[in-house]
Amino acid sequence: MARGDRLARIRRAILAEWRGGEEPKHPDVGLHRPQEYLGAILQSVGAQEGIDEEQLRELWREIAGDLVARHAAPESLKNGCLTLKVLQPAMRFQLEQMKGRLLANLRASLGEGKVKSIRFSLG
Repeated sequence: MARGDRLARIRRAILAEWRGGEEPKHPDVGLHRPQEYLGAILQSVGAQEGIDEEQLRELWREIAGDLVARHAAPESLKNGCLTLKVLQPAMRFQLEQMKGRLLANLRASLGEGKVKSIRFSLG
């Protein structure tokens, strides 16, 4: 056995003892890629088969009408609950009265199951 091979084997043995085990074969062993978990993460926050927010904002004027669209805008859509940011308390009261009609319009435009409820926030 050549002196270089013997020294390399001794070096590997010392390093393995010092590290508490053998060196991994490849640096990527045991690493996980984001795409492995992305679907589950999106599903857990209710966005897996959601709707693009820009698409929702564009459709909002058609769905709600000009008057309502000037005073309320979609803020977020999570787990089927659409949060609308409303500028004035009086408009919020009016939208509460229109909630059923808004939901029907949203379901007709976006499809069943995308929006299950509507919530309002003043701001």
